Amino acid sequence: MNKVVKIIFEVILLAAIAGLVYLLYSNIMQPVNFNREKSSRQAVAVQRLKDIRSLQVAYKSVTGKFNSSVDSLKQFYENGEMEVVMQVGSMDDSLAVANTDAIKKANRRLKPEQLTAKLQEAYAAGEKVVFSTVTKVPVRDTLFNGRPDFSIDSLKYIPFSGKEEIQMEATTKMVSGVPVPLFEARIPWKSLLKGMNNQLRINLDAESRDLNRYEGLQVGSITAPNNNAGNWE
Repeated sequence: MNKVVKIIFEVILLAAIAGLVYLLYSNIMQPVNFNREKSSRQAVAVQRLKDIRSLQVAYKSVTGKFNSSVDSLKQFYENGEMEVVMQVGSMDDSLAVANTDAIKKANRRLKPEQLTAKLQEAYAAGEKVVFSTVTKVPVRDTLFNGRPDFSIDSLKYIPFSGKEEIQMEATTKMVSGVPVPLFEARIPWKSLLKGMNNQLRINLDAESRDLNRYEGLQVGSITAPNNNAGNWE
């Protein structure tokens, strides 16, 4: 073997070794990179489902039921009102507690709303008292305050999916003879992980099925009450 042929052979051999090393490294890093990106996307999706849950709970506090439409939740957020209980005074203030007890005793025949009005009068006159009052405030002034990342216009869409919509349902079921409002919102892995390694995503779906779990992220359940829990919790 002459010198030129030997050099060519060595170059080809080194290239083959380098290619093999790259393939091995790539095969090892594929699931690592997949899981890293999955975790990053999942964090965004989980926050979106938590925001939907917060709106659903607020909507139910006003209407007595959940809603199956994210667009309706958006209207509720932008135009709706909800009741907020506000406390005046502190139960740790012994003078305020004593004054409140005295007013209640002197007006024990009054209806609750009339008694609250008496306490409000005493408070306006500068007297220390303790009482709670219910007031209506706009939903948008109550929920998600201090959340610069919150966008009501993005709420209906699955992150990283190209604007596929979150799947949501709501119903009322009889549980032990009592009507119970239920809802669930779902984000399938197939949509959330769009553009990522498809075989690894298929494997993830299969793993979820083997564990008898939804193939993605879900909050709430329309089949049985679960306290509006998310399947990531």
